[in-house]
Amino acid sequence: MTEEIIIAGFGGQGVLSMGKILAYSGMMQNKEVSWFPSYGPEMRGGTANVTVIISDERISSPILNKFDTAIILNQQSMDKFENSVKEGGLLIYDPNGIVRHPVRTDINIYTIEASDEASKLGLAKIFNMFVLGGYLSIKPLIDAEYIHKGLEKSLPLRRHNLIPENEKAIARGKEIVHAVHVLN
Repeated sequence: MTEEIIIAGFGGQGVLSMGKILAYSGMMQNKEVSWFPSYGPEMRGGTANVTVIISDERISSPILNKFDTAIILNQQSMDKFENSVKEGGLLIYDPNGIVRHPVRTDINIYTIEASDEASKLGLAKIFNMFVLGGYLSIKPLIDAEYIHKGLEKSLPLRRHNLIPENEKAIARGKEIVHAVHVLN
Protein backbone atom coordinates (compact mmCIF):
# COMPACT_ATOMS: atom_id res chain seq x y z
CA MET A 1 0.00 0.00 0.00
CA THR A 2 1.25 3.43 -0.96
CA GLU A 3 -0.88 6.58 -0.60
CA GLU A 4 0.36 9.79 -2.25
CA ILE A 5 -1.48 12.87 -0.97
CA ILE A 6 -1.41 16.59 -1.70
CA ILE A 7 -3.04 18.90 0.86
CA ALA A 8 -3.42 22.47 -0.40
CA GLY A 9 -4.97 25.74 0.70
CA PHE A 10 -4.13 29.12 2.19
CA GLY A 11 -1.43 29.57 4.78
CA GLY A 12 -3.07 29.66 8.20
CA GLN A 13 -5.62 26.93 7.38
CA GLY A 14 -3.48 24.25 8.99
CA VAL A 15 -2.46 22.63 5.71
CA LEU A 16 1.11 21.91 6.80
CA SER A 17 0.12 20.79 10.29
CA MET A 18 -2.55 18.46 8.90
CA GLY A 19 0.14 16.88 6.74
CA LYS A 20 2.54 16.69 9.66
CA ILE A 21 -0.04 14.99 11.89
CA LEU A 22 -0.81 12.50 9.11
CA ALA A 23 2.92 11.83 8.57
CA TYR A 24 3.70 11.41 12.28
CA SER A 25 0.66 9.16 12.69
CA GLY A 26 1.89 7.00 9.82
CA MET A 27 5.33 6.78 11.43
CA MET A 28 3.75 5.75 14.73
CA GLN A 29 1.90 3.00 12.83
CA ASN A 30 5.27 1.80 11.52
CA LYS A 31 4.75 3.04 7.95
CA GLU A 32 7.32 4.68 5.70
CA VAL A 33 6.43 8.37 5.34
CA SER A 34 7.45 11.52 3.54
CA TRP A 35 6.33 15.07 4.44
CA PHE A 36 7.30 17.68 1.84
CA PRO A 37 5.93 21.20 2.50
CA SER A 38 5.74 24.06 0.01
CA TYR A 39 4.53 27.57 0.77
CA GLY A 40 4.86 31.03 -0.67
CA PRO A 41 6.70 33.88 1.03
CA GLU A 42 3.38 35.34 2.21
CA MET A 43 2.76 32.43 4.63
CA ARG A 44 -0.52 33.31 6.40
CA GLY A 45 -2.98 34.12 3.61
CA GLY A 46 -0.64 32.95 0.84
CA THR A 47 -0.89 29.53 -0.76
CA ALA A 48 0.55 26.50 0.98
CA ASN A 49 0.63 22.81 0.17
CA VAL A 50 2.24 19.69 1.48
CA THR A 51 2.87 16.34 -0.13
CA VAL A 52 2.51 13.37 2.22
CA ILE A 53 3.37 9.83 1.21
CA ILE A 54 2.44 6.91 3.45
CA SER A 55 3.67 3.50 2.38
CA ASP A 56 4.42 -0.03 3.48
CA GLU A 57 7.56 0.13 1.33
CA ARG A 58 10.50 2.52 1.09
CA ILE A 59 9.69 5.82 -0.60
CA SER A 60 11.99 6.64 -3.49
CA SER A 61 11.19 10.36 -3.84
CA PRO A 62 8.99 12.92 -2.07
CA ILE A 63 8.48 14.82 -5.33
CA LEU A 64 5.29 13.91 -7.20
CA ASN A 65 3.34 15.18 -10.18
CA LYS A 66 0.28 12.95 -9.73
CA PHE A 67 -1.51 12.06 -6.51
CA ASP A 68 -3.83 9.35 -5.23
CA THR A 69 -5.62 12.00 -3.15
CA ALA A 70 -5.95 15.78 -3.26
CA ILE A 71 -7.35 17.56 -0.20
CA ILE A 72 -8.27 21.05 -1.39
CA LEU A 73 -9.14 24.03 0.81
CA ASN A 74 -9.27 26.98 -1.61
CA GLN A 75 -10.03 27.87 -5.23
CA GLN A 76 -6.41 28.48 -6.25
CA SER A 77 -5.51 24.99 -5.08
CA MET A 78 -8.51 23.50 -6.89
CA ASP A 79 -7.38 25.19 -10.10
CA LYS A 80 -3.82 23.96 -9.63
CA PHE A 81 -4.31 20.39 -8.37
CA GLU A 82 -7.64 19.01 -9.67
CA ASN A 83 -5.95 17.64 -12.77
CA SER A 84 -3.08 16.20 -10.70
CA VAL A 85 -5.29 13.50 -9.16
CA LYS A 86 -4.64 10.10 -10.72
CA GLU A 87 -7.51 8.51 -12.62
CA GLY A 88 -9.62 6.62 -10.07
CA GLY A 89 -8.19 8.77 -7.26
CA LEU A 90 -9.86 10.94 -4.64
CA LEU A 91 -10.48 14.66 -4.43
CA ILE A 92 -11.95 15.94 -1.16
CA TYR A 93 -12.63 19.63 -0.67
CA ASP A 94 -14.26 22.21 1.56
CA PRO A 95 -16.72 24.10 -0.69
CA ASN A 96 -16.37 27.32 1.33
CA GLY A 97 -14.93 29.87 -1.10
CA ILE A 98 -14.93 27.47 -4.05
CA VAL A 99 -16.55 29.07 -7.10
CA ARG A 100 -15.53 26.48 -9.70
CA HIS A 101 -16.27 23.02 -8.40
CA PRO A 102 -14.41 19.99 -9.77
CA VAL A 103 -15.71 18.65 -13.05
CA ARG A 104 -13.76 15.45 -13.56
CA THR A 105 -15.75 12.24 -13.90
CA ASP A 106 -12.81 9.81 -13.67
CA ILE A 107 -12.13 10.43 -9.96
CA ASN A 108 -14.03 10.12 -6.67
CA ILE A 109 -15.14 13.52 -5.35
CA TYR A 110 -16.28 14.33 -1.81
CA THR A 111 -17.10 17.56 0.00
CA ILE A 112 -16.72 18.37 3.65
CA GLU A 113 -18.14 21.61 5.02
CA ALA A 114 -15.42 21.78 7.64
CA SER A 115 -15.14 25.57 7.91
CA ASP A 116 -18.91 25.92 8.51
CA GLU A 117 -18.93 23.09 11.06
CA ALA A 118 -15.86 24.43 12.85
CA SER A 119 -17.38 27.92 13.06
CA LYS A 120 -20.70 26.54 14.29
CA LEU A 121 -18.93 24.60 17.07
CA GLY A 122 -16.51 27.41 17.94
CA LEU A 123 -13.51 25.36 16.79
CA ALA A 124 -12.34 27.48 13.86
CA LYS A 125 -8.66 27.07 14.81
CA ILE A 126 -8.82 23.32 14.26
CA PHE A 127 -11.04 23.18 11.19
CA ASN A 128 -8.27 21.20 9.48
CA MET A 129 -8.96 18.29 11.87
CA PHE A 130 -12.54 18.09 10.55
CA VAL A 131 -11.04 17.74 7.07
CA LEU A 132 -8.59 15.10 8.28
CA GLY A 133 -11.48 13.15 9.80
CA GLY A 134 -13.40 13.30 6.54
CA TYR A 135 -10.39 12.01 4.64
CA LEU A 136 -9.81 9.18 7.14
CA SER A 137 -13.45 8.09 6.88
CA ILE A 138 -12.98 7.58 3.13
CA LYS A 139 -9.44 6.14 3.36
CA PRO A 140 -8.89 4.72 6.84
CA LEU A 141 -5.18 4.10 6.40
CA ILE A 142 -4.23 5.22 9.92
CA ASP A 143 -5.80 3.75 13.08
CA ALA A 144 -7.26 6.18 15.67
CA GLU A 145 -4.68 5.29 18.33
CA TYR A 146 -1.90 6.35 15.96
CA ILE A 147 -3.68 9.60 15.10
CA HIS A 148 -3.67 10.30 18.84
CA LYS A 149 0.07 9.57 18.98
CA GLY A 150 0.60 11.75 15.90
CA LEU A 151 -1.21 14.62 17.61
CA GLU A 152 0.96 14.18 20.70
CA LYS A 153 4.11 14.22 18.57
CA SER A 154 3.02 17.16 16.36
CA LEU A 155 1.55 19.53 18.90
CA PRO A 156 3.81 21.35 21.33
CA LEU A 157 3.46 20.18 24.93
CA ARG A 158 1.69 23.42 25.89
CA ARG A 159 -1.07 22.53 23.37
CA HIS A 160 -1.64 18.92 24.48
CA ASN A 161 -4.75 20.09 26.34
CA LEU A 162 -6.28 20.59 22.87
CA ILE A 163 -5.85 16.96 21.82
CA PRO A 164 -9.37 15.94 22.96
CA GLU A 165 -10.88 18.80 20.91
CA ASN A 166 -8.80 17.76 17.90
CA GLU A 167 -10.00 14.17 18.27
CA LYS A 168 -13.63 15.33 18.53
CA ALA A 169 -13.16 17.38 15.35
CA ILE A 170 -11.70 14.33 13.57
CA ALA A 171 -14.65 12.20 14.70
CA ARG A 172 -17.15 14.86 13.58
CA GLY A 173 -15.36 15.20 10.24
CA LYS A 174 -15.97 11.50 9.63
CA GLU A 175 -19.70 12.17 9.98
CA ILE A 176 -20.02 15.25 7.75
CA VAL A 177 -18.14 14.20 4.62
CA HIS A 178 -20.44 13.73 1.60
CA ALA A 179 -19.98 11.97 -1.72
CA VAL A 180 -20.46 14.11 -4.83
CA HIS A 181 -19.24 11.65 -7.47
CA VAL A 182 -18.18 8.09 -6.70
CA LEU A 183 -16.89 5.70 -9.34
CA ASN A 184 -18.56 2.32 -9.53
